[in-house]
Amino acid sequence: MKLGTYLNTHSPSKKIVSVARAEDEDVIASVKEAYQSGLASFLLYGDSKKIRFHLEQFELEENDELKIIHTSADSAALEAVKAVSSGEAHIVMKGMVTTASLLKAVLHKEHGLRTGRVLSHVAAFEIPGYDRLIFITDAAMNIAPDLEQKAQIIENAAQFAIGLGVDTPKVAVLSAVEVVNPSMQATLDAACLMAMNKRGQIKNCLVEGPLALDNAISIEAAEHKGISGDVAGVADILVVPQIETGNALYKSLIYFAKAKVGAVITGARAPIVLTSRADSAESKLFSIALAVRSIS
Repeated sequence: MKLGTYLNTHSPSKKIVSVARAEDEDVIASVKEAYQSGLASFLLYGDSKKIRFHLEQFELEENDELKIIHTSADSAALEAVKAVSSGEAHIVMKGMVTTASLLKAVLHKEHGLRTGRVLSHVAAFEIPGYDRLIFITDAAMNIAPDLEQKAQIIENAAQFAIGLGVDTPKVAVLSAVEVVNPSMQATLDAACLMAMNKRGQIKNCLVEGPLALDNAISIEAAEHKGISGDVAGVADILVVPQIETGNALYKSLIYFAKAKVGAVITGARAPIVLTSRADSAESKLFSIALAVRSIS
């Protein structure tokens, strides 16, 4: 499976993406690709003069599917989120705002997108040499999630993967080792999460753990260590124990493995495209595509 497949996603009613502070060259580059491919239409919040300048750079003009809404830098995030909360848009996307500002708007009591669930980051990687997408969660939101938060993170990721066409996602809860060690909290959590899944407390996926990374993604490694099961060696979703592990794995795949990636924040009433300023225009485009597909 390739991420580019999702660029051809078309729903009966085109999804609308609300962009908070769209006055950024890479953001408009991804907007152009998504718009011209028929993937989505956009509400562009921020400094209208700067947004119009970037549109002109890419030979685009404002129209009914590329609307500019002038807002101050301070109000852009909340206005973009309000558009989704009111039903005017379906997806919110980070532009030049800080992550903290956008999440504050998402959690706004009156106009936000709260559901009562944990918000979590899910990244889909197209890795050279693999015939399927690998999902990693959570590499950007939850610093050191506890057991209950990890259960919600798994359910968020599973729901997202199902929306992208993965049938009964296979979830590997990662640790440094594949046996339960009372001195390693990650292994205790993994065993509990596996038990919760078997008892129906975590639904719509198959969960196994603890599994070291090699045993989660390599059939040969799992067989060599005598590890069997439905997930070992063939995991779709990798659940990391804490943000440092996720961040290192995420960036290693991009910079060492030259993987392509798209990422979305899940757990809110609508997908949140929360890319980094360091992410390429291509990654931003893939993130838009994944968000659209997940709710189409």
